[in-house]
Amino acid sequence: MKRDRGKVWLGVAGVTVNALGQWLVVKKAYSGLKGIWSLPAGFVNAGETVDEAVVRELKEETGINCYVSGLIGFRTGVIRGDISDNMAIFYCRMKDEQQQICIQENELLAAEWMYPKELVQDEMTSVMLKEMASNQFEKHQLEGIEGINPGDVFGYSSYKLFFKK
Repeated sequence: MKRDRGKVWLGVAGVTVNALGQWLVVKKAYSGLKGIWSLPAGFVNAGETVDEAVVRELKEETGINCYVSGLIGFRTGVIRGDISDNMAIFYCRMKDEQQQICIQENELLAAEWMYPKELVQDEMTSVMLKEMASNQFEKHQLEGIEGINPGDVFGYSSYKLFFKK
């Protein structure tokens, strides 16, 4: 079911790395990324934070349970001069290294663990993913801080800050 997301989009993507240093990548079954290696990604739903959304999307698309280690990037652009397209990119860790990939077949053609070097060399890798695989982001991630209340007057039910410690 396609939803009208208005003219300001907020998406999330997660770089999940296993013990071997491989990244969890997917090939979408639709859109401009159809058949291209990219990150598990999706839109933020009402009532969830961006970090909750990336954990949900990773689980839905690949069956992998993870947790967010930090924020590593933010992609933003304007589509056809009209739609603001924004994506928070997180560094994620698997909760259990023994988990097996189980793809969401209506959304994905494939999901695999690949080394960054392989992604850089593969012509079927998205531009964003190639750029990320060419750089060491782990040392530059912003860490999440929880348990902060900016004031009851705002009425936040969930609140987190991501910044360099």
